[in-house]
Amino acid sequence: MTALDPAAAEAANTFARLAIELHDASGVGETIDTVVEFALQALNCSYAGVALSMRGAQPEVAAVTDPVVAEVYGLQLSSDKGPLVTAMRERRTVLIRDTTADDRWPEWAAKVAALGVRSVLDVPLVTGRDTTRTVGVLGLYSPQPDAFGEDDEAIAHILARHASVAVASARHEETMAQAVDARKLVGQAMGILMERFDLDADRSFAILKRYSQDTNTKLRDVAQQLIDTRKLPH
Repeated sequence: MTALDPAAAEAANTFARLAIELHDASGVGETIDTVVEFALQALNCSYAGVALSMRGAQPEVAAVTDPVVAEVYGLQLSSDKGPLVTAMRERRTVLIRDTTADDRWPEWAAKVAALGVRSVLDVPLVTGRDTTRTVGVLGLYSPQPDAFGEDDEAIAHILARHASVAVASARHEETMAQAVDARKLVGQAMGILMERFDLDADRSFAILKRYSQDTNTKLRDVAQQLIDTRKLPH
């Protein structure tokens, strides 16, 4: 039997622990925090962060290990240019070996270099069999130039894959929980209308739906307002 490489065994154990921690995380926020903290331990980076894609909106800075990462992200989100934006849109890894020498985003790179960040590695978080949906981007940063080698990239991709699945799962669970909560609210609001105005279920739901459409308010919010104030929105 071939002996198992101790380094490989340790790496396998480390990622096994990560998988368990991600599985046990309660919600998207805790999942992301676990990812960035693991990145600091497993990779040659001083700072890390995660930006999540938002449907029909600007990406959201979900977690950073240092305020400098928020600045690095902010510079890109305000201009809609940079490695983060490219990694998210094109679903590909972007490596900047030295921000003082890279000419792809010169204005952004100069500002980031002034913040003390020299190396950048942005890895997309993607899901699906053909990795067609971008969940977000894992950003890794170092004050040293050429800080990320092939091993760091390989580990970052494994981490990103774990993170992609965990974030997608956590988001799905939160969406399902919100849907269940919304149904409960609507049911409670319908009960109030049925009792107050002697309506049946179909009629009370139709009233809630009409108020939702007329006021351009989500159905769950109409229901919540009725429950809280015993009044429908105007």
